[in-house]
Amino acid sequence: MSDLLREKALVIGVASSALFDLAQSDEIFRQQGVAAYEAYQNDRVDEPLRPGVAFPFISRLLRFNTLFDDGRYGVEVIVLSRNSPKTGLRVMNSIEHYGLDITRAVFRSGMSTFAYMDVFNMSLFLTANVDDVNAAVSEGLPAGCVLPYAQDFEDDGNELRVAFDFDGVLAGDSSERVYREMEEEDSATALSRYAEYERLHADQPLESGPLRRLLAGINQLQEAERRSDMAEKPSLRVSLVTARNAPAHKRAIRTLEQWGLTVDDAFFLGGLDKAPVLNKLRPHIFFDDQMANLDGFKLHIPSVHIPFGVADLR
Repeated sequence: MSDLLREKALVIGVASSALFDLAQSDEIFRQQGVAAYEAYQNDRVDEPLRPGVAFPFISRLLRFNTLFDDGRYGVEVIVLSRNSPKTGLRVMNSIEHYGLDITRAVFRSGMSTFAYMDVFNMSLFLTANVDDVNAAVSEGLPAGCVLPYAQDFEDDGNELRVAFDFDGVLAGDSSERVYREMEEEDSATALSRYAEYERLHADQPLESGPLRRLLAGINQLQEAERRSDMAEKPSLRVSLVTARNAPAHKRAIRTLEQWGLTVDDAFFLGGLDKAPVLNKLRPHIFFDDQMANLDGFKLHIPSVHIPFGVADLR
């Protein structure tokens, strides 16, 4: 099984709490306990769950499997859930209802599931469980916490738009650590000294961050899209939305280049609020390591917190 999954361009793990809206179910679980929760799900086993935060991303991502004839190099999505096998029936029935190409699942009856990420060669695990995400990231695993998003995301065709922050997401946090040290020494000059530091190190690639492998898999899907002659085919656009600006932007661009990875858009905002740009861009998912950039009152897009590095010390 592992060898088969290693041939995939991308393997994504998704918790039922990220794929579907389980707010009402979770409230019953917290207030009335396991037995009431099981009864609630069993009574509604054939009633489809509403799409959750990760649904726009996952549903569009799976469309790229149409570009691969043999199925080996496409996308695999696996449900990793704290549901029991019995209550998980409603999750799988909902997957079938929406026509999602998801056939593999792990149900662990209340126990965490992130430990199986490396078994399935996953490039990302999405869940609404903060504790699971923090534990996974502390073990060097690429996990993200989906944040509450109450709006419906309209199906606007075959395009999938994915947006990434750079430091602490695609790349590691070494530059951020340098800036923090400079700020502690002299906050008044930290920004100018940091800019000079990045200018001098522009040709030195940064270390990999938690989602570098996810971008690599997305780039493989984009390459398959370019090679395909299908009349109606999915398309994928990747955007970089970062607080870096000139001259620090050069190091980000050259790091991606030396990794052999690409993005379609780059927004170097120099500390400006990211929300207006993201709300105009309308990605189906946005990854950032700092909660300050993911203010739910400002952002009107599905977003994911990656609790990684010095900027997110807990």
